[in-house]
Amino acid sequence: MENWLKVCSLEEIPRLGTRQLKHGEKNIALFRTDDDQVFALLDRCPHKSGPLSQGIVCGRHVTCPLHNWNIALEDGKAMAPDVGETSPYPVKIESGSVFIRL
Repeated sequence: MENWLKVCSLEEIPRLGTRQLKHGEKNIALFRTDDDQVFALLDRCPHKSGPLSQGIVCGRHVTCPLHNWNIALEDGKAMAPDVGETSPYPVKIESGSVFIRL
């Protein structure tokens, strides 16, 4: 059974910005692109565990604020030449509300 959690409205995430969600022991970062796509990743860079929610969104990736690693928003994988990944979460938008599947 799918477990979708309503987390906020689309408007609560700034364009090219982020919002952090705490779920149990995990911090999840929500990212909104300039074309209103929303992605969710575990808020931890695979390099040194930097907070991706404090990074800069550009296109379909986020730049970690600690060491400038670029992480793809769609799958959480570091972009070459870096190697590593963080966990992505499925996201859907319905009637202006953002849901993630945990």
